[in-house]
Amino acid sequence: MRIRPSDRDRFDRMRRVEWMDMESVQLRRCLMVGAGALGNEVLKCLVLSGFRDITVVDMDEIVPSNLSRCLFFREEDVGRAPKAQVLAERASSLDSAVTIRPVVSRIQDAEDWDFDIVLGCLDNISARLHVNSHARYHGAPYVDGATDGLSGKVHTVLRDGPCLQCAMNRSHMKVLERRYTCTGREATLYSRPLAAEITTTSVVAAMEVREALKIASGREDLCVREVMYYDGMSGSIEKVELDVDPGCPNHGDREAIA
Repeated sequence: MRIRPSDRDRFDRMRRVEWMDMESVQLRRCLMVGAGALGNEVLKCLVLSGFRDITVVDMDEIVPSNLSRCLFFREEDVGRAPKAQVLAERASSLDSAVTIRPVVSRIQDAEDWDFDIVLGCLDNISARLHVNSHARYHGAPYVDGATDGLSGKVHTVLRDGPCLQCAMNRSHMKVLERRYTCTGREATLYSRPLAAEITTTSVVAAMEVREALKIASGREDLCVREVMYYDGMSGSIEKVELDVDPGCPNHGDREAIA
């Protein structure tokens, strides 16, 4: 089979996007927090989009209910190894040039924050705010994604814009240690697992990685500054503007956030 010169470059079609800087993308160091359904889809998109240096943090193990929404998990993985480890192993097979480092721990115990971009694939507010604060303190843009049934949310936190904590109210702050749905709605301690399905997860993951590509290409000016809410039933996306909260601790003296 004859292969055209343009087909010999793995990223030829991406280079044709006028604002895309593939050389810059390949040099960026990414931290992805969360290796569940959203993490599987985000990591797939990161690797296929040319990111070459990715660290994955998650403390959980694979359970059967993960299998319908996690591309890289198999039946034989249940109880075999932590999510982060399996995800790193499988996603690495997509591109021999990529380096994926699994970190099996709580994000609250992570010490290395030397990254260019942070992507959140989490399911509770406490961990989200921890990542939000540390990413801001270390000067890394943070792209946060969330799903709840057929709905999803993406918030790109840039250095000069509002952060996740700017949107928190007193009720949120009082119950930080309780479990919530990804989008912030309270879930009681003994409630049934919330609805989740792969098509919504895939859309939200794609939205997250597209924002990361803009950042990695040096085009933060193209990032969506509003919080994006995706409605899977109607296929619509609503953008909600968020202002910086003058009382937010993440927007004061950097020493106060350490």
